[in-house]
Formats: sequence, structure tokens, C-alpha cells
Amino acid sequence: MSAPLSGIPVELRLGRYRASIASVGATVRMLQHDGVDLVVPFGADEIRPAMRGALLVPWPNRIADGEYVFGGAVHRLPQNETETRTAAHGLVAWSDFAVVESAVDRAVLSAVVAPQPGYPWRLRIDVEFRLGPDGLAQEVAVTNESGTAAPVGLGGHPYLTAGSAGARSIDALTFELHAERVLLVTEDRMLPDRLIAVEDDVARRDFRRPRRLGDTVVNNAFTGLALRDGRHRARLTDDEGRGVEVEWDARCPWAQVYTADHGDGAAHRAGLAVEPTSCPPDAFRSGRDLIIVPPGGSAGAGWVIRSVGR
Repeated sequence: MSAPLSGIPVELRLGRYRASIASVGATVRMLQHDGVDLVVPFGADEIRPAMRGALLVPWPNRIADGEYVFGGAVHRLPQNETETRTAAHGLVAWSDFAVVESAVDRAVLSAVVAPQPGYPWRLRIDVEFRLGPDGLAQEVAVTNESGTAAPVGLGGHPYLTAGSAGARSIDALTFELHAERVLLVTEDRMLPDRLIAVEDDVARRDFRRPRRLGDTVVNNAFTGLALRDGRHRARLTDDEGRGVEVEWDARCPWAQVYTADHGDGAAHRAGLAVEPTSCPPDAFRSGRDLIIVPPGGSAGAGWVIRSVGR
């Protein structure tokens, strides 16, 4: 029997939590607490819509023109997002990861990025998913198996929901992210323009105090993230304070937030993408917070998605 379109399914259960991981893209296909969705799900035998729950390696977001300079050489990647003429979201979103460990509450998936035009390094990617009483923890480790240093950025792409995902369902939800700065982008190509204080754009991009999303449009990276007990947090809740929280550590000093305005039909503003990332968009060109992994070295990142208010 052939595998479902989303890849080999890995089902995890613990207490009130249930998760389903799809092997294509090491994707979080479904996460529920007491049967209530915490991320926007999709069917096992469905090609993953957009980047819903996928892993972003070896770069998150976009590289302008797919071109960058590293180690004194010019590298050119395919422009897989044609409308912005960029190389978007890394090289593993459509890779079929191998399931190397699997238990009732834990799984490890692994894949290799082979040297290729535009990215001539070999990377091994190991992704651990673990369900605990405090939610679903995802830990990503990238090892450089090449003979030269490799540029690397890491991130995740969960689309959060507070239980009922449908067209414009996030409009009625409240979002909180303690970030001091936001990276503005160009309208035509969604590439970095300038970094400003969120207080200079209070009406649209200041979420330091919880506020209802309404018709606010966001597709920006935030930084200057507050730490509490060494962790960053973002929270999406309904009027009763029930919803979902993402928590991560200082290895990801950025968070991309996207209100899914480009989704069609029921996918339009159905979830809020909150993406912990180790670097901002276009970091292969700017070098900002770009991780340089030496031969044989490793880099990692991780985050937890949990229910709140229930």
C-alpha cells in the first residue's frame, strides 16, 4: 500500500494531547488538546497546503533573486516563489524524511540535504517530536557533513488556531507577542526594507499588549523579543482566554508572523502563522544572525506548542 500524499504518518498521544506528524517536510499535520485543534490541520492524504506546519531549513523565508555570496563565491538558487522572484523557505519542505525512531509519545525523523546548485553543502537534519504534559516539543538539529563551512538558518511554520479554523476565523482572536522591533518589507517582493520600533506602528504591528486581530494584515518578522525564564512566547486566544501558545528559546531571536491573507476560500485568514526563526528574511544576503556551521559542526533550534486556558 502506498503512503498517503503527506507522507508516512506518525501518531503521538499523551494525556490530553494528540499529534500527527507527516514525513514529507517533517510536518506537524495536526495537534489537538482535548480534541480541540491548536494548529490548522489538513488531511493525511492531502498535499500539504502552503507551508502549514513544515520545517524551514537551511533558510527561513526568502532570499532575493535566489542569489547570495558566501565563501567568496556567488551561489544561485532556483526562484521557487515566482511572484516575488525569490528562493523561499529552504530545501526540505517537500523532502520525505525517514522515521528513525517512533514511540507513543516521541518520534525522530531524519533527512539529508544533498549538495546541489546554489547550495553545495551536505547537511543531516534530525527532528525530534515529543509530547509531554506541557504540549508538543519540536527540536531540530542540523549537522554539516561537508568539508567547508555552511550557511544555515532554521525555523518552523505552524499555523495557529484557537479551535475552529475557517475563513477569517483569526479576525475574532487576540494575539500577544512581546517584540520591540519589526522588520518592514517591500509590498511587491516581501523583502526586507527597514527595521523599526513597534511603537512607531502601534496601529498594526504592536502586540506587546494582547489585542484583537480584527482585519489587521501582518506578514513581518519581529525581533527584540522579551525573555521570561529564558524563553520567548507568543499567544493566540479567543474571548474566553482559550487558545494556543508557542514558546521558544534565544536560539531563535526572530519570529515571522503571517495572517494568511493569501489563502484562498476557507484557508483565507484561517490561522495565524507564528514562525520562530534563527534569522530574519534574506539573511543569506545580509548576514544578519546567519549561523555559520563548521565542517562536522551542528546547529539547533526548538519550540513548544501548547494549549492555554483549558
